[in-house]
Amino acid sequence: MCISKSKNKIDSITSLVILLRMMHTKCRSEFYPSSSIKRLQFPDSLVPWFVDFSNYNPPEYNSPNLLNKTWADPAINDPEFNPKWNMLNGKINRQSHMGTYEIQNGRPLNPKGRTGLRGRGLLGRWGPNHAADPIVTRWKLRENNEKLIDNLTNKPILQFCAIQRKDCGQWALPGGMVDPGEKISQTLKREFMEEALNSLEANAGLLISINTP
Repeated sequence: MCISKSKNKIDSITSLVILLRMMHTKCRSEFYPSSSIKRLQFPDSLVPWFVDFSNYNPPEYNSPNLLNKTWADPAINDPEFNPKWNMLNGKINRQSHMGTYEIQNGRPLNPKGRTGLRGRGLLGRWGPNHAADPIVTRWKLRENNEKLIDNLTNKPILQFCAIQRKDCGQWALPGGMVDPGEKISQTLKREFMEEALNSLEANAGLLISINTP
């Protein structure tokens, strides 16, 4: 019995160390993106769900832009909303690539741990929101089609396509959400055409090549 308890304690400590090394930080910023909603702040040690945090009571935020949208789930307390968690729910894939996630009080828990906020924010789905980001690269070539070598690293220079986000000004890979029933390959093509090749409107995105050693 003592050996079992000791082993469980070691397993818990090991799991905690691994989680701390893989700790999510971007989704724990002080303010939720594109809003004035402030997250509950707490130390990294309290992020994992298995760590006791009895007074954890973060604010809830669900963007009003999601109301009555055909591509978004209804409110979590809608009596007609009965999702099938951790499986294919009709055409909507509610399986997570991170494995099985837990359900608490009828809500899916973020598999990476606490974020300091309840609700889905700007996301359309409760639970996993699958996205696809195409990574389009090429070697930077000389006029004679030979690879251009970086002077500092002595390695070939790789170029990739990126877009500049309108909401925060940061550079990112082109990409977006997977539509219900859509294959990932279709999402990649559609999003690249829309965001990098400007297939929808003149100023939808910017296609650039960034040189990296």
